[in-house]
Amino acid sequence: MPLTSDLRTKHRDLWERMVTHPFVTDMGDGTLPAEKFRRYFLQDYVFVNDLVSVTALGISKAPDLAAAGRLDAFLSGVLNPENDLFVRAFSEFGVEEAEYSSVAASPTTRAFGDFMVRTGYEGTFEEIVALLYVTEGTYLDWGTRLTESAARPENPIYREWIELHTPAVLGDLVAWLADWLDHADLSAPLERVERVFQTALRYEYLFWEAAYNGEEWGGKGVGS
Repeated sequence: MPLTSDLRTKHRDLWERMVTHPFVTDMGDGTLPAEKFRRYFLQDYVFVNDLVSVTALGISKAPDLAAAGRLDAFLSGVLNPENDLFVRAFSEFGVEEAEYSSVAASPTTRAFGDFMVRTGYEGTFEEIVALLYVTEGTYLDWGTRLTESAARPENPIYREWIELHTPAVLGDLVAWLADWLDHADLSAPLERVERVFQTALRYEYLFWEAAYNGEEWGGKGVGS
């Protein structure tokens, strides 16, 4: 069995919980409260900084120009059309530039970002690819499912966010990431690659949870 299929089979319950999270289903049918998407998008704006960092580190560790070019093309997509959508979405949801430019990472966003950047610095190219396969593969999965179910929420930002994660946009990238992992002569032990896959998947699920249910730093004895 190909490596990516094996990993998805081993962790299929968690994968399914992520791609069918109530945040996704509510967004698809248009019932997701605006404040939940607003909270999610603010944290995703923070998250993207670490996604850019780990992708850039992946480019620096790529074994050849073709692999570096694939990640560079993805990075350009994150920095240009996706960033444009962030700015328009914040305007739609009444988020001033002063707020989104200074928003602090929630506990989950901070932990996920720290994990990604550490993987970028300390991991092999294959570990970085495994991480990106989870971050982009899960989003392609739910985007495809919503599209195939003809989800057309009234909110134009919801619709555009769904469209940004369909096969037409993410399909080639995710297929390349899977193909690389499935045919790579791994320079890291398989256990490490699986640990990256599973940890990234856990954080993706927790990211939905934090956006849907809310999350703050707090508790007695916790400093600001």
